[in-house]
Amino acid sequence: MIDEITDFLFSLKMTIISGIFLLIAVIFMIFGIKTPIYLDPAWGAVIISGIPMLLLAMTRLIREKWISSALLIAIAMVASLLIGEIFAAGEVAWIMALGALLEDWTVERAKKGLRNLINLTPQTGRKIVNGVEEMVPVDEIKLGDTLRILPGESVPVDGEIISGTTSLDQSIMTGESLPIDKEVGDEVFCGTMNMYGAIDIKATSLGENSSLQKLIDLVKAADEKQAPTQRIADKWATWLVPVALIVAIAAWLVTGNIERGVTVLVVFCPCALILATPTAIMAAIGQATKYGVLIKSGEALETLGALNTLVFDKTGTLTYGNLEVSDVISLNDDLTELDLLKLTASCEKLSEHPLAKAVVNNAKELEVEIEEPQDFKMYPGKGVSCMNSYGKVYAGNSKFISENGIEFNVDSDLDKLKNEGKASIIVALNGMVVGLVGLSDVIREDSKGMIENLHELGTETILLTGDNTETANYFASQVGIGKVFGNLLPEEKLSWIEKLKGEGKKVCMIGDGVNDAPALKTADVSVAMGSVGSDVAIEAADIALLGDDIGKIPYLKKLSNSTLFTIKANIAISMTINAVAIICSVLGLLNPVTGAIVHNAGSCLVVLNAALLYDRHFDDSIKKIDTENVEHSHYHFHNDGEHTHSHEGIEIIDEIETENGIKHMHAHKHALNRQSCEPYHN
Repeated sequence: MIDEITDFLFSLKMTIISGIFLLIAVIFMIFGIKTPIYLDPAWGAVIISGIPMLLLAMTRLIREKWISSALLIAIAMVASLLIGEIFAAGEVAWIMALGALLEDWTVERAKKGLRNLINLTPQTGRKIVNGVEEMVPVDEIKLGDTLRILPGESVPVDGEIISGTTSLDQSIMTGESLPIDKEVGDEVFCGTMNMYGAIDIKATSLGENSSLQKLIDLVKAADEKQAPTQRIADKWATWLVPVALIVAIAAWLVTGNIERGVTVLVVFCPCALILATPTAIMAAIGQATKYGVLIKSGEALETLGALNTLVFDKTGTLTYGNLEVSDVISLNDDLTELDLLKLTASCEKLSEHPLAKAVVNNAKELEVEIEEPQDFKMYPGKGVSCMNSYGKVYAGNSKFISENGIEFNVDSDLDKLKNEGKASIIVALNGMVVGLVGLSDVIREDSKGMIENLHELGTETILLTGDNTETANYFASQVGIGKVFGNLLPEEKLSWIEKLKGEGKKVCMIGDGVNDAPALKTADVSVAMGSVGSDVAIEAADIALLGDDIGKIPYLKKLSNSTLFTIKANIAISMTINAVAIICSVLGLLNPVTGAIVHNAGSCLVVLNAALLYDRHFDDSIKKIDTENVEHSHYHFHNDGEHTHSHEGIEIIDEIETENGIKHMHAHKHALNRQSCEPYHN
């Protein structure tokens, strides 16, 4: 009951109402309006903000044996009330409530990411009983049961393939950018997606023992390890309270004036100290938001500046996570690279495999004519075949080509592509291998420069990825990362983070996938890619890059350093003002009301200093995001000297006029952190 009352009175709505009562009391003082003491408007602030603060102080003292800053403010408030200084009592209570509200806002963590992760768990499975398919709840599946997974369905439990071949999207578990071909005897994980090809599996792990449930448990456990940070004023309260009482009592006894003792208590209240951290953090969060960075934790900002190790995931983080054709290698003198791309795209046109879609998309981008395949056949996990104007075409992996009786000797080319982290399609025409098509994830343009900037700041960089080691090493060498660890499952990424922390390193994890969530939760600070990242990763992380601009990582480190400096400066300002005010109170230069005003002025000064952080400039390479006009198109036409303006959605047509009968159109497109100008001439 006490907690509910405290939470209600400390809410934003009630704190605003409390502030209004205090403002009315100030107006009455300015205009000399006298009221009976029991009708003083400041009583509103005392009741709304003072009662919950008093309950909080007593709860912490009695239940938790904790001397907090709330206790000192409660003492000052009660002392002020005893000598009839209602305004002073209301003022210290309201400042305390405001500070608590600001700090709670900066450290609040969203919990819906864990719910999203739990929702990924399949609820039903297609059980085979006496040769008949039957949809059953996952809870009814037993070890050894036979289950059928059709294309587009999720694997309901961990299992082993006993019939069929397919390709599985395992990114939820491993973060691998490419689907993994599976055949009889291979292991499959709960929650992974069957891309195509029906398979039958034998259940090997159920419920809490499944790989996805273990991933959920890892995120829960990591979340529970995140202890809430105490306010700095509360950390110092164990000595602030006795020192304040000693000084106040001494001032009363020496001067014989109890009002001086109460004034000491009022100005001794650490309200400016309470505001020092949350206001700076709020300003930094606002600053970061302008540049497309969402910071969800004030603790993350405080920790970020001390980081010495940054750990990266690969797919979707250092790379875009999208497959593109990287190599078209013709092994036949009669076929050009475009011919090879054409016959491969024609054969892959009807396939749903991600590699096939990438080949077809590349052909369309190059405006290569794609034929309709005849006698098309797809072999899940292996490849495709068809007839077209070139003849009989096979496109797939080496096992598929061999099974069709086609001899080939392209091992060196295949090894080269593999060592560069690329997938490959072998293409055969009329019984002969005629070429290879290589496909690769694409490295973000700013990844290399970002890594170089971090190295200049003295930060170590490490790559942890679920991709195979060859792929991981290739991509790491391209961006300049020296330490690489591949073939990692989520729990192995988590183990590496814990190992690095155990070595005394301050670790930041940067990732985008569900499989990164446990490691993101465990790292000292975590950053998720906001646009391509999964909801689970974004919610697990302390920071999200809304535009997926990984080049902002060095900017974040500089912002953290500046935030820490501002917090320390605010603490110094608040302590100095308090010290001067205490001396003035002892000398009788301040009374409880003027002391409360000075006390309030100190709090305002701290807030203003923190606000300067909002517009501070850190890096010329970081562009501000226009949140009101994310994409703006500006078209300029020349035609007959006529000027027209049209607004349709985000397109703005500015001007039309003719110059020597030639029509000119200039288009300017502005999007997140990029600008392009495209001229068109008709």
